[in-house]
Amino acid sequence: MILETLVVGPLAVNCYLVGDEQTREAIVIDPGGDARAIFETLKREKLKLVAIANTHAHFDHVIALTELRALTGAPFCLHADDAPLLAAAHQSAALFGFRLASPQPADRWLRAGDAVQAGAFALRVLHTPGHSPGGICLLGERAVFVGDTLFAGGIGRTDLPGGDYATLMASIRAQLLTLPDATLVYPGHGEPTTIGEERQLNPFLRPLATGRWDV
Repeated sequence: MILETLVVGPLAVNCYLVGDEQTREAIVIDPGGDARAIFETLKREKLKLVAIANTHAHFDHVIALTELRALTGAPFCLHADDAPLLAAAHQSAALFGFRLASPQPADRWLRAGDAVQAGAFALRVLHTPGHSPGGICLLGERAVFVGDTLFAGGIGRTDLPGGDYATLMASIRAQLLTLPDATLVYPGHGEPTTIGEERQLNPFLRPLATGRWDV
């Protein structure tokens, strides 16, 4: 697997370039700003962008989306349940003091179990609502790209429109904590971690003294 990480945009989003070493086909995950830097990285690494996939549609993760689509012609993929968030991205950005034109609708609406493919390399869609209704994680071999579902030592916000704490915790339990401990976790902000580290050390994921989960 090819993997490049760029920290982009005003809110320091982790944008990932992943792909197939043989075909040099690549997927960009969460273009949260600096479209030209993403494009130049693709050119430098001789990668052909075949898909842009977003883990969710909060404005900070789509800032570079429109420009990157224009530069590359690559199709954009998003879970269908985040279509309203995408359409309202300009309003969300304005609330935080940023100007953004809402991107055009996705070229492909994703559902749980779908795959986003680059050559022989594929990322499987895990639907993990809670941070947003259409939040997803993208599972590859021994690695998962989790957006704002899970962080090193934390979890995604649930106080934004469409967020729900109980739903997020249920998603993490069902979709992420069932993965092997050695699975690398690449979040939407901050440093990478592993499922095992978060299972042991993340204060949001520790079982209560009763043995039940705080959901």
